[in-house]
Parts: sequence; structure tokens; C-alpha cells
Amino acid sequence: MHRLLYVLFLSLCLAAPAGAAVPAEFIDRYAAEHHFSGTVVVQQAGRVGYEKSFGMASLAFKVRNTPQTRYRIASITKAFTAVLVLQLAEQQRLDLQAPIRRYLPDFAGSGGDAITLQQLLNHTSGLPNFDQVKDLQTALSEGVPAYQKPGTPAQLVARHCSGAPVTPPGSTFDYNNCDYIVLGLILEKVSGKTYEALLQERLLQPLHLTQTGLLRQGRIVENLADTYMQREDLHGLADDLPVYAENWYAAGSMYSTAADLLAFSDALFGGKLLKPESLAAMTRPGLDDYGYGVWSYAMTIAGKPHPVVKRPGRIMGAQTQLFRLVDDDTTVVILANTDAVDLDEFAAAIARRLFGGEAGTPGKTAQTGSP
Repeated sequence: MHRLLYVLFLSLCLAAPAGAAVPAEFIDRYAAEHHFSGTVVVQQAGRVGYEKSFGMASLAFKVRNTPQTRYRIASITKAFTAVLVLQLAEQQRLDLQAPIRRYLPDFAGSGGDAITLQQLLNHTSGLPNFDQVKDLQTALSEGVPAYQKPGTPAQLVARHCSGAPVTPPGSTFDYNNCDYIVLGLILEKVSGKTYEALLQERLLQPLHLTQTGLLRQGRIVENLADTYMQREDLHGLADDLPVYAENWYAAGSMYSTAADLLAFSDALFGGKLLKPESLAAMTRPGLDDYGYGVWSYAMTIAGKPHPVVKRPGRIMGAQTQLFRLVDDDTTVVILANTDAVDLDEFAAAIARRLFGGEAGTPGKTAQTGSP
């Protein structure tokens, strides 16, 4: 009997993840000290070791965030879009080396003949940047024109994402929502379906992501957290600026829960969505360590490199982080409804605690064109 217990104990030890136990007290303390509002989930070796929510989904009605709260996930949307593009490429319905105009014959300007789908995926297209308002003060005084006038995908491309490249395609990394808005329209043209329908058919329904979808100004989403920005002029939090969420389209218009995003991550890295060569291409770092829709780099913890694939997002008070330590089979999902916390640093701090380090840098931070 004693030998059997010993064998069982040894088997459990060998099956356990290489990292330490999830640092629950550290996460709780970090969240409290930084006034974090949102949900954190940490999974190791397929087992959720931490899931907790903090703060208010609605300050006005004093409704608390819970694990069932839906959040605006901002640019995590780009990871979903990249997967859809790669799936159609695997079926030879898209050629990543083909120019935009093969799929959008009416695309205006020389960029249509020069910019490839691959350059859209890795933000080296050179298209004029969709987001011209870079700070809150400008937004408060002049508005955010690209997002405060509704537009169809075709209208958005015509208004903001056409014309000649401002840098030679393939030469310069410039994080630009235009790239993924154009990709969304290409997906629609090739599939004959709306981006939303394609998303449902290929990702949300097969993975049973029932708490995930697209935001629209006229659509009420049950359990969706309100979002708030820090306003120095008001000495505290304030509602986000009024915008049409659908204008972020295939670049940033989705909502989800932490559990649904964890399921998406499990499917992606578990080989259920893409062939190995497609996943390798998606996560291969290029300029600025960016692959297709995600950043990919090595994070050094306690002197050891840990490969990371990360998809952050930020639109005003919506702050998001999908953080995967690839070789360690560890995923951190952080979704927030205020901009009080740097989620790049929060996720990195959790990773350092998990794997025996307390110093280091968080790596790449998501850029954003919205205040």
C-alpha cells in the first residue's frame, strides 16, 4: 500500500507543471494595490488554478464584475481575424502573397497592387494609419472622427484605408487598424458571408464560445461591463467617449469572457484551428516581434528564456491581455473595464512569480490609436 501511494504521489509530481503554484495572494494584492477592475484567469497544464473578478461592471448601478461578465476585448479581435485568414489560406481560397486588388478590385490607389495579405497581417502594409487621434486631450477637444461616424466595412476602407502607401510595403512595422479592417472585407468578399457570420461558423460555434460576439451601437449585450477611463480633469474615472463600436470591425469590435478566451487559446495552441505550419507562421516574430495578429518573443525569467505569444488590446477603458507561455503550457487571461492597470506588466508579473523570478520586463505593449 505504501509503495502504491508513493507511486501515485510521484506520478502527480511528474505530471505537475514546471512552474510554482499559482500566486493567488500576489494576484489579489496586485489587483488591490493597482485598483484593478476586471477578471483574471490563470491556467497551467490544462487546469485552471486561479479565477477571480474585481471591481464594478457598472459603477452607476453598483454591479460587480464576475467570471461571467462579458468584456470588450479590443484588439484580441485581430487574433481571431488572423486565424480566419489562415484557415482560408489553408483551403487555397486566399494567397498571402497576393495583393489586395486580387480580392478587392475596387480598392483605391496604388497600394492595391503593391500590398500583400501577409503585409496586412504583420502590419507592414504602409497604409495610412487609421488612428490619427493619439491622446485624450485631442479626443476631448476634437472628437474621434473615425469612430464617431458609423460606416460599413466598405465605407471604412474607402474613407480611411485606401490610397498610396506612406512607406514601402514590407519595410516598416506600423500598428494600424486599417490592416485588419481591409482583411475583414477581404474575408467577406472571398467567403460571400459577413465577417460576423464567418466568425460564428468557423470559430464561435465549433468551439462553443457562446459568450463571445461582435459589438454594435444598437445591440444590447447582456452582462457586458461598462468601460471607464481615468480623467485627470475630472479627478477620477469617467465613461468612455461615445463611439460606434462596429467601426473597429475585424480589428477590435469583439466582446467575450475570460473563459471563452481561454477556450480559444486552448484550441489555437492545441492544434484544433490551424495546421502546424500555419500556427508556426502566425507566431513567428517579424518586425517588432510581431507575427500575424500576435506578438511573439522570449521572456527571461530567473535566467531562463520562456517563449511568449501575446495578444494585448486597448480601446479607452477596455484593457485586455491574452498571454501564453508556450513551452510552459500556461495561459494568463486578463480582461479589464478600466485603464487603471498596465496589463502587460500585470501578466508579466504573474509569469515571473509562476516561474521563479521577480525582475524583468513585460515585453511588447499593444499600441492603440484610440485615447
